[in-house]
Amino acid sequence: MRKKRILIADDHVAIRVGVKYILTNEFPQFEFGEAQSARETIARLSGESWDLVILDINFPDSNGLEVLNRFKDLNIKIPSLIFSIHAEDQMAVRCIRAGAMGYLNKNAGYDDLVQAVNQILKGGKYIPYEIGNLLANELINPYLITHSVLSDREFQVMLHIGAGKSVSEIASEMDLSISTINTYRTRILKKMNLKNNASVINYTIKNGLLEL
Repeated sequence: MRKKRILIADDHVAIRVGVKYILTNEFPQFEFGEAQSARETIARLSGESWDLVILDINFPDSNGLEVLNRFKDLNIKIPSLIFSIHAEDQMAVRCIRAGAMGYLNKNAGYDDLVQAVNQILKGGKYIPYEIGNLLANELINPYLITHSVLSDREFQVMLHIGAGKSVSEIASEMDLSISTINTYRTRILKKMNLKNNASVINYTIKNGLLEL
């Protein structure tokens, strides 16, 4: 019988080592792999057999939402657990909507990580009480959180702008034209009633949407 295989995708080596240590203690019969960039994550998921990927949101070359969208483009059906520094009220609902099977804050405890992995490997979703409430609130009022009005692509562009990147840099990283990025930028400013890039940067920092 083939061993279960889990890929730990995070650009911080301490996180990868820590997660692997915890899960090896709980699941000594499993095999574990590591990826430190979005590109490496996609390559390993495309070319190898995995049962679960534990995925960070922030990578130097992309972000977790873009990786989730690439899963759809490449027909990768490996379940994902988002493991992020971002608070649940900022990112969890968007990640679940994008196809993640669970969301866990990096401040969560040992038992939470083990429970999340167990639940997803059994074919379920890991949606803690707090995230369930957020999903319910969004159904009642989809514009409760300002940036929830943005599409996934618009949200990704907003994160790049918030990180201080130029339009040309964003276009290159997202493999889109400069005119397309400018169109997204215009939509972001209009939908969120923001004036310029500086106000976008301020918003992302104020709302904890970037790892500083």
